[in-house]
Amino acid sequence: MSDEADHDQPTQPGRRRALRLGATGAVAVVSIRPAMAQAYGSVLTCEIPVPDAGRAGGYIDKAGKVMPAGTKGAFAPPGRPLKGEDVRRALASGGNLPGVDYERSRAYLKYVQNLRSGTTGFTCFASLQMPRR
Repeated sequence: MSDEADHDQPTQPGRRRALRLGATGAVAVVSIRPAMAQAYGSVLTCEIPVPDAGRAGGYIDKAGKVMPAGTKGAFAPPGRPLKGEDVRRALASGGNLPGVDYERSRAYLKYVQNLRSGTTGFTCFASLQMPRR
């Protein structure tokens, strides 16, 4: 019987540790979910200026690059920033941005996809890329 008692003792700390780790994991899940919901809500309201303020007034060519205003074959910027939800929907479906024809929509979406860290609108675009659950 003393052998049995010896076998139980080493496993008890392991069980307690597993329970503590499980409880910690549950707390992490509970605290992460509201953050994910908040992030998803911000995607609905975030905006992407096309082009960014540093290149305001520039036109967008078919490859999504900013060109000087009036460049032949390039599109004038939209009248207002693009909404994150509209961009997400157009990227997911391959459809157009609201109120914009196909070619202009493709140019604006390519501009958005070419955004890099430090450019206005990048954080919004990056949040669109986060997987949803």
